[in-house]
Amino acid sequence: MAMSTQHASRAPEGYMRLALTLAEKSPPKPSNFRVGAVLADEEEDKILATGYTLELPGNTHAEQCCLQKYASTHDVSEEAMVDLLPKATAIYTTMEPCGTRLSGNLPCVDRIIGTQGGKNGGIKRVYYGVKEPEIFVGENKGRAKLEEAGIECIHVPGLEDEILKVATAGHQKKDEANESTS
Repeated sequence: MAMSTQHASRAPEGYMRLALTLAEKSPPKPSNFRVGAVLADEEEDKILATGYTLELPGNTHAEQCCLQKYASTHDVSEEAMVDLLPKATAIYTTMEPCGTRLSGNLPCVDRIIGTQGGKNGGIKRVYYGVKEPEIFVGENKGRAKLEEAGIECIHVPGLEDEILKVATAGHQKKDEANESTS
């Protein structure tokens, strides 16, 4: 459910802390990162929707869940939802949005860029807590693609260790991998 009346304190740090809390709700699995995201109207300092990895059915990412939940709240498709986004829309995500999906789903970067066709210009800024570790798809070129599309990408420092601990919960640690192969 979108939380259109909630406010976060001290954006962007407040929104990033909320995104981290959301990431903790994601089930730990060895095959994905646990990520949280908050879609917000920066001008009104209002939360439009929240999401976390695997919150919705399918192999869903946090940003994808935010956008789908915002669309659902307005009873429109994700494609039609772009016209409803406020002019100062930003997304806060604990990990930079993916530029490649091994599952065949649309990458989050492409979903974000796709919002630019809306009447208010879509998502203008992406705030992220950490770069995506090169575990699953190698180097993430998503941030460069966002910037090429005119979307500002802003690193929010200070929570990197906490974000990575949550994001990689469920992943096999190197020591555990060595023990299982001996």
